[in-house]
Formats: sequence, C-alpha cells, structure tokens
Amino acid sequence: MSRRFLALAALLVIAPSLQAQGYHLAESYTLGGTGGWDYLSIDTVGNRMFIARSDRVMVVDLAKGTLLGEIAGLRQAHGVAFAPGTGHAFATSGGDSSVVMFDVRTLQVIKRSPAGDDADAIMYDPGSKRVFSFNGDANTASAFDPVSGDPVGTIALGGKPEFGVALGDGTVFVNIEDKGEIVQIDAKRLTVVRRWSIAPCEDPTGLAIDRAHQRLFSVCRNGLMAVSDLLKGKVVTTAPIGMGVDAARFDPATQLAFASNGEGSISVLREVTPDSLVPVTTVATKRGARTMELDLRTHRVYTASADFGPAPAPTEAQPRPRPQQVPGTFALMVLEP
Repeated sequence: MSRRFLALAALLVIAPSLQAQGYHLAESYTLGGTGGWDYLSIDTVGNRMFIARSDRVMVVDLAKGTLLGEIAGLRQAHGVAFAPGTGHAFATSGGDSSVVMFDVRTLQVIKRSPAGDDADAIMYDPGSKRVFSFNGDANTASAFDPVSGDPVGTIALGGKPEFGVALGDGTVFVNIEDKGEIVQIDAKRLTVVRRWSIAPCEDPTGLAIDRAHQRLFSVCRNGLMAVSDLLKGKVVTTAPIGMGVDAARFDPATQLAFASNGEGSISVLREVTPDSLVPVTTVATKRGARTMELDLRTHRVYTASADFGPAPAPTEAQPRPRPQQVPGTFALMVLEP
C-alpha cells in the first residue's frame, strides 16, 4: 500500500472527528414568551422549527430565526410529529391526555383525539403509516390514523415510555424509562414483539437510530449513552455523556451521535464501528437546554433554553424548588459544524 493511499485513508478516518470538534454555538434567536418547553421538531419542507411550549406550539422560521405563529389550546405540550403526504401534523397535550391534529400550512387545529394519561413523545411511522403517542403515566402507546386523526388502537408497554424511533418497515422501538429497557413494537399489528434490558443505562429518555448498521442510541440519566444491536436485542457498548439528558440524535452522513444535556451542554460522540462509540467533544449551550433537533440537510443541531434566576427558598411543600425563568429570555440556539 502506498504512503499516499495510507495518508488518504487516515484522513477519511479522522474527518468526522474533526468535523465534530468544530461544532460551536453559531446563533441564538431570542423568541421570548412564558412557560416551559419540551421537544423540538423540524419541518424540512417548510424550513421551520416547531417547539412544544406549555400551552402551545411555537413555529419558527429557521432562515430568519423569527416566530411565524403558534398553535394554541394545548395543556403541557410535549412534542410534534409530521405525517408526510397528508398535510397534517400532530402535537401531544399531556395535561388533558390528548393528541391535537393541525394543518401544517395554516397551523389551524383540525381535531383533538383522546390518548393515554401523560401523552408525551410522539412520532410518525412510515412503515405502518400511523402516528404514535407515548403515554408516560398510562404505560401505553396510542396509535392514530394520520388522515382522519382518529385513534386506531392502544399498546400496553409494561412501563413508562419515553422517546421512540422507526426502523421504516413497521417496526418501532421505544425506551422504557422506569424499567431501563427497550421495547420493540409491531406498528401494523399494534403488539409488543420483544423487550430487552439496556443496563447499565438508568432512566433512558431520548432514543436515536442508525438504520444502516441496525443500532439504537439510548441516552440515560446516569450519564451514559447505551448502544443496542436492534437485531440481537442487546447492548453492545456504552459511552459517557453529560447530566440531565433528554434527547438523542444520530447523523448517518457523519456517523456522529448527539446527546443534549440539561446541565448546559451537548455531547458529541462518533460511531467508529457499529460496536464502538467514542466521545469526541462537548459543546457548551445553556443550563436547561435538555432537548434538541438535528437537521440532516445542513448537519446543524438546534436546542433551546432561557435564563434563570436564583431558586426560591425550599419549603415543606416544595423542598427542591426550581429557579425562576427570566421573562423574555427564551431562545433557540443553533450549533454548526
């Protein structure tokens, strides 16, 4: 093998690592408004970001970083999923255990359908052409028709679900937070196919998928990212991440995995081989920025948070009070490679 070829091979190996090390906070768009927030969901067709925000969903123009509109009438909004080809999107409203269908173009609410208690994460499965909400307190997943918005079934999951991902053939995977497991679902038959432990991961939240290598990336509240072989149903490796994590993403073009941590950071890791995951860099964000979204077109990573004041004094009713959000400081942050 020539030296020139060896040098080229070495460059190809380290290129994703160099790209990851270049991730930095490039923009911060102040959106303001009151209330907490949860999942971020990108509409690649309209180049918009949808942010679940307490009693509404905020819609942001990604080209300008400005607020385009809001979808009102939710209670404890958690997430948004888009149903391609229908013109519809769906948002979970955990406070009243419902899912709201709205028009993607006009942002007008079309229908509200019942889901399980604490409807939280939500996703669209292209294999079954169904929308699924994952209902934390009910320990279930609810399935919906993306055209009519009607419920079509419920799946008992045997534990508290968090985020879910689709393989693309009608197979769905979801983290079970209180059991430290992954559950595999047949989205067409609405049944649980199998489950497996992802120990030493504890309290898994976000989940991402590498479809080409059949790997799942679970982010865990004990500071780990656990990688599972989805064919064998077992953990193949783990790697350290930050604390207070809530979301995970994977970029197949760069082989980079991301974890957004409420401590104020995003952990960037590289899938060296399907069974090897190594930390590459940690990007500082802002305290409370625990959720995120990845744009596969630009490789930009988005997260959101606000400024906080000091926490109130503990009381018997609130032994661990949360710090108060500084009004008008909520912002969408953009990380670029």
